[in-house]
Amino acid sequence: MSYSVGQVAGFAGVTVRTLHHYDAIGLLVPSERSHAGHRRYSDADLDRLQQILFYRELGFPLDEVAALLDDPAADPRAHLRRQHELLTARIEKLQKMAAAVEHAMEARKMGINLTPEEKFEVFGDFDPDQYEDEVQERWGDTDAYRQSRERTASYTKEDWLRIQREADELTRRFVALMEAGEPADSEAAMDAAEEHRRGISRNHYDCGHEMHACLGEMYVSDERFTRNIDKARPGLAAYLRDAIVANAARHSS
Repeated sequence: MSYSVGQVAGFAGVTVRTLHHYDAIGLLVPSERSHAGHRRYSDADLDRLQQILFYRELGFPLDEVAALLDDPAADPRAHLRRQHELLTARIEKLQKMAAAVEHAMEARKMGINLTPEEKFEVFGDFDPDQYEDEVQERWGDTDAYRQSRERTASYTKEDWLRIQREADELTRRFVALMEAGEPADSEAAMDAAEEHRRGISRNHYDCGHEMHACLGEMYVSDERFTRNIDKARPGLAAYLRDAIVANAARHSS
């Protein structure tokens, strides 16, 4: 059984002009011609067209599609395996994109009024909305949470960039102390911990020394915090916690 160019265009959702072009460049040459010279496509031609459209959907240029399909070492099963791998990767990418859009839609929950592009510029791989539901469940009824939302609601991109610069500078300071062999309960480390506490109070909510010590414990008890902090240097989360606890003890005496 064979099909006309119009029928194939309807099956595949492409234009007749596209099929003519594929024929002209040798990518999809109809197996038959009618007595009048009209193109007639076989089932095998339709299979090849399906392969072409699949690779085109994934962004492959036509010359690469031709090279893939005409590879004598490839068999139909190899194409199916490759397509499965590519589709799986595409699905994962689309799921991440969908999640990013969803997070952007909910951005106002944290009072962070930034565009997605600005969020990437400010926070990099960290998504400030990622744990918002958990944060609201754990601390939503606290004065600190309400105060943080009120303060950050008016923050601009420049405000968040400033806060991020301050955090990065403090991280480098802690890393330098670790590499210099300074104990976590040294004056220098405790002074850095005090600056960390003041930064929270200045930018987010009033953070006393007792609350700060609780935050320090969370940095090591919650592996998500530990993993993120330790990106700068392995062991930094524990060092930061110890410095915070020592600083809190210093101010309580």
